[in-house]
Amino acid sequence: MADDKRGEDDRKGLPNDEAALSARLQRLGDRLATANRHPENVDSTRTAADASAYARGFRMSTELVAGVIVGAGLGWLIDRWLGISPWGLIVFLLFGFAAGVLNVMRAAGVVREQSDRLKSK
Repeated sequence: MADDKRGEDDRKGLPNDEAALSARLQRLGDRLATANRHPENVDSTRTAADASAYARGFRMSTELVAGVIVGAGLGWLIDRWLGISPWGLIVFLLFGFAAGVLNVMRAAGVVREQSDRLKSK
């Protein structure tokens, strides 16, 4: 019977947890409304972040491609010099690929350089 009297004034009688949650929700709504009013700031930040990501991706792809090309070139030169075609090209192409992957991992910060490892010991 007392449940039938629920109305608009129920918010005033909320327990502390629910009142605090309602207040936090209201503050969050206000902050979101304020943040959505200034989209020009978001666009300039996103553009700078995208340019930085493109530059980093381009650097990593260049590291990989350069390793493979240098390995293939050295392998081809060794094949011509020693006459062991195609083994020098195959072996040094694999070495170039491994070196390119290692360079990409260093550029990404996954693997530290040897001088950094020696300093930390």
